[in-house]
Amino acid sequence: MRGEVLHYDEHQGFGFIAGADGKRYSFARENLRREMALARGDAVEFQPNGDRASNIFSVRARMTGPAESAAPAAAAAVQLPGNAPAAPVHFGRSAESGSAESTSIWSYFWRGLTTNYINVSGRARRKEFWGFCLFWTIGLAVAIGVGLSVDLSRGDVEGGGDTPIVMLGLFGLYVLLTFLPWVALIVRRLHDLGLTGWLAILCFVPYVGGLATLVFALIPTQAADNKWGPVPAGVRF
Repeated sequence: MRGEVLHYDEHQGFGFIAGADGKRYSFARENLRREMALARGDAVEFQPNGDRASNIFSVRARMTGPAESAAPAAAAAVQLPGNAPAAPVHFGRSAESGSAESTSIWSYFWRGLTTNYINVSGRARRKEFWGFCLFWTIGLAVAIGVGLSVDLSRGDVEGGGDTPIVMLGLFGLYVLLTFLPWVALIVRRLHDLGLTGWLAILCFVPYVGGLATLVFALIPTQAADNKWGPVPAGVRF
């Protein structure tokens, strides 16, 4: 199968490949057909085996004859109408979307509730964490406001003797529905720091959980690719 290298760490000997089938495959140094230098964006051929890639070799390394060595230059000379250079071929998620994912804080929040709802792989930069936190807080305030308005209109809290049932119900439902996205986000934030996601347990320990979450949220992104993926898009050092 043809694929594109998403990440490869030569020192630790692991990486990821986006296959032409849209799936992401992990691999280790021993899965390479021979020792070779791989970089992000390189085209490779590999044998899929579940979620692992094996028997990997670079497409460029395969070209040894005179005619084959001239092929890249000939391909580079092919242009679209209007003398515009041909667009590079991409695989996996970039091929599905056709463009890079947005790095706006609203986009981070929306993906946190949809595609990243229970995604504990990859990395989350500080902007993603705080963007999710901002809109989550706004959503919580709206849920409480709507619930309290309904309770007041029904007279459930007049005189201070009754419990605001609707408000408490909406509050509990909102927290319940967004609990898993929060856990997944904290795990990805820890990955971004080069730490294991199991440290997310500290964020739910009474008395120290809030402080642990704040510390993890403030530490800058690790300035290198790590075993959980490349540096998130939009990060500048």
